[in-house]
Amino acid sequence: MANFTIDAVKKMTYDAIVIGSGISGGWAAKELSEKGLKTLVLERGRNVEHIKDYPTANMHPWEFEHRGQVPLELRKQNPLIGQKRGLFSEATMHFVVKDAEHPYVQDKPFDWTRGYQVGGKSLLWARQTQRWSDLDFEGPARDGFAVDWPIRYKDMAPWYSHVEKFAGISGNKDGLPQLPDGEFLPATELNCVETYFQGQLAKHYKDRQLIQGRCAHITKPEPIHFEQGRAKCMHRTLCSRGCPLGGYFSSNASTLPWAAKTGNMTLQPHAVVHSIIYDEKKGKASGVRVIDANTKQMSEYYARIIFVNASALNTNLILLNSTSSRFPQGLGNDNGLLGKHIAWHNYRARITAQYDGYQDTTTDGRTPNHSYFPRFRNVHKQETDFLRGYAAGFSAGRGTNQNREGIGVSLKESLLNPTLGPWNVSSWMMGETIPKETNFVSLDASQKDPYGIPLLHISVDWEENDDKMVKDYQEQFTEMFTKAGFTNIKTSDSKHAPGADIHEMGGVRMGTDPRTSLLDKWNALHACKNVFVTDGACMTSTSTQNPSLTYMALTARAADYAVSELKKKNL
Repeated sequence: MANFTIDAVKKMTYDAIVIGSGISGGWAAKELSEKGLKTLVLERGRNVEHIKDYPTANMHPWEFEHRGQVPLELRKQNPLIGQKRGLFSEATMHFVVKDAEHPYVQDKPFDWTRGYQVGGKSLLWARQTQRWSDLDFEGPARDGFAVDWPIRYKDMAPWYSHVEKFAGISGNKDGLPQLPDGEFLPATELNCVETYFQGQLAKHYKDRQLIQGRCAHITKPEPIHFEQGRAKCMHRTLCSRGCPLGGYFSSNASTLPWAAKTGNMTLQPHAVVHSIIYDEKKGKASGVRVIDANTKQMSEYYARIIFVNASALNTNLILLNSTSSRFPQGLGNDNGLLGKHIAWHNYRARITAQYDGYQDTTTDGRTPNHSYFPRFRNVHKQETDFLRGYAAGFSAGRGTNQNREGIGVSLKESLLNPTLGPWNVSSWMMGETIPKETNFVSLDASQKDPYGIPLLHISVDWEENDDKMVKDYQEQFTEMFTKAGFTNIKTSDSKHAPGADIHEMGGVRMGTDPRTSLLDKWNALHACKNVFVTDGACMTSTSTQNPSLTYMALTARAADYAVSELKKKNL
């Protein structure tokens, strides 16, 4: 019997366990497997194989039963996710968690977007990729909110390059101190009105620039992309259905197949992680408790290192639920800060307008990208009545007008020959929220999900700083639009609940001091050195940039360190 038990444990033992298969989990799987570690990747959702499991990728509009719309009854059943029309459509709803599939408790309104399948939300992301600069890493130290980051740009620069070359990032060398240049494939082009606005900004301002956005689309494949089996982006702009060409970066098209090719990765879908096992005698984590999503049976898997990449809020949930005599409040939670200082990005404000120029010109084809307005407020010094700042997206396009008057042949001719309308321009802000202890997640004391895991309480809200930022964005962009000669300018503030912005971060933040942070400079728990967190939960602050590129770089950096420490027998 003893030998049977030993053999059973051996079958469940790996060098490394990765929890989650999304953007950061996929990178952990790739880096660890590539470095020779037998790696188990646990994904709570179903398997999604690249190309094979993209059912709507090549469907035409008329092939959808409801022409792309989600039926009314299904929208009523899913009021939270149903608000996100860009994600919750007939073409993409199979990649999005429905409201009833994983309930949570909203102490205050919060719209939680999740993708429970192999690849996670890497199948749904907006693919915008910007590096951070020291202005971002030093932000908390400058204004005293949150804690100082334990790393700086020099620590991240080589890892940004590492992931950019593999993922395939298009962009221009813009030479901006607040937005470092990267390893770029050729950028997509600005259209004529975007170029016009770029020139108007240069004419009227010294500190404001419009650039082409940097995005994870292959515009000119390098040998490394062909090795992955990926091809050039064809500008279909059907990205959230899954790209059969691998033209944009996803775990499914890139990192997971690469990890599988090493022969060192075991991928296990339908594996709901309950908690991390802590070995009191060894003083470190020894494995993970997993519930089979289909049978509800619990199993235990063991490893020398564990990467927690379940997405920010679920990573908090798993660590909070990982209790022991040593950690009664959750794994690594000696200071009681686990789950606190949650932050996100503020997408509430928009502005639209029209432009009467370039009436002889229109766009041809489509682009998966848009132009980008880097942060210009409070960059080098505090100059406003709100902390931190905002970036923005910008786009310009020209619609058509159809004359629907008449009947018969004249009506048909009018519908078949629409006339071009004016150029429409729009911008949307992406503001930085300040991590506060009052914005937190916790476990419900009595309510549990179908797997017996406590439901997550989410208690976050907007504050005065966010409202001031929205107001400033509207004022500044109204001024810039006016100087550019745009007309019919309209601003709006959606005042939607947090979560609709998707970029939730924090709860397991990095820092130098174990009294005020959970993770060290290598993304390892201060109090449990063989557990690493490299998804959004690790973020000390949010900056204004899209966060996914930083998650990738942090993950590759932490994996390199973890393997080095294993070889030294320090873990």
